[in-house]
Amino acid sequence: MSESQFPSGPWTGFYNYHPGDRHRMDLQLTFANGNLSGDGADDVGRFLIKGRYDAASHECYWTKSYLGAHDVFYRGFREGKGIWGTWEITIHDHGGFHIWPRQAGEGEERAESAAVAEPVDAIATQEITSGAAQTTQGSAAG
Repeated sequence: MSESQFPSGPWTGFYNYHPGDRHRMDLQLTFANGNLSGDGADDVGRFLIKGRYDAASHECYWTKSYLGAHDVFYRGFREGKGIWGTWEITIHDHGGFHIWPRQAGEGEERAESAAVAEPVDAIATQEITSGAAQTTQGSAAG
């Protein structure tokens, strides 16, 4: 594997607490001479990335620092489509992750589909009293 397997630019992916649990994250990463840096955001908040990678062993590790909050330690390996590995805050707070270089339009498509899937508020058009349905505008009988 070469340096080209660690392309700088937009990456996307997820972290989880257990298999099947996915929390999306979007990152802007820079890989240069064994150093990894960048920033991003997920459902916890905005964060900065600082770490190292080894193109020969495929290994990388970094610290994800949430602005004004806690740090998360990541360790992973570049395989196939992306980087797979584990994260840890404490011995009791840990999980897995998978990130990959984002393709043109990938983030926008997901954002649009997520917006379409948003639940809407239900608006009642009838009032239910004593088991009988009545319109809120009054009786429809004429």
